Amino acid sequence: MGSAWTQPLAMVCWQYITNPQRFYTGPLKPEMSNGTFHHFFVPDGDYEDNDDPEQCQMLFKFADRRACGVHHDEDSDSVVREDFIIVKHQIEDAARLLESIGMSISHDLDGEDSYEKFLTGEITQISEAFTSVEKSLLELEVKFKQSQDNDLRGENQLNDYVLKPIYEVKDALRGTTDISLGLRDKHELLSLIVRSQGSRLSRLKADYLNV
Repeated sequence: MGSAWTQPLAMVCWQYITNPQRFYTGPLKPEMSNGTFHHFFVPDGDYEDNDDPEQCQMLFKFADRRACGVHHDEDSDSVVREDFIIVKHQIEDAARLLESIGMSISHDLDGEDSYEKFLTGEITQISEAFTSVEKSLLELEVKFKQSQDNDLRGENQLNDYVLKPIYEVKDALRGTTDISLGLRDKHELLSLIVRSQGSRLSRLKADYLNV
């Protein structure tokens, strides 16, 4: 990509140096400056010291502070040559810049022929990433549901193997307590009967001995 830009720019530069009149035959196009249309353009805005803008236009250097008028005909050739040397350097700088931009774009494209293919590949990778994330989320959801089912199953097993026997033992203790209360009542009744029979035997014994 860089070489494709460098060759036309080099050709333009060479044509500027070898045949400058080919690229400027006049008249100058109108330019807008300070809100007013003018038929010439001076970068520093000093119109008073430029008597002939038609000739001054192509002789004026961007960094030259001298007025470029018709009174400097003996220096016009050297000034034009310097101007085109400056233009040549600017074109070469622009060519290098475009070449570096082309290399940067080629690096960004990561070997692809166009941005369309590059972006298509990026979109494909992003879609695959989203699909993978969605699959992972579904797997986590299934594992979470399985964990809930296992917890419920474990709770049921806890009820069957631990809590249920505890409740059975509790019921057995309650029945035992009821039986114990019944036995205590019967024991008291038997004690009363024994005491009553003992009193009766004592009376019978006394009556028998007295006879």
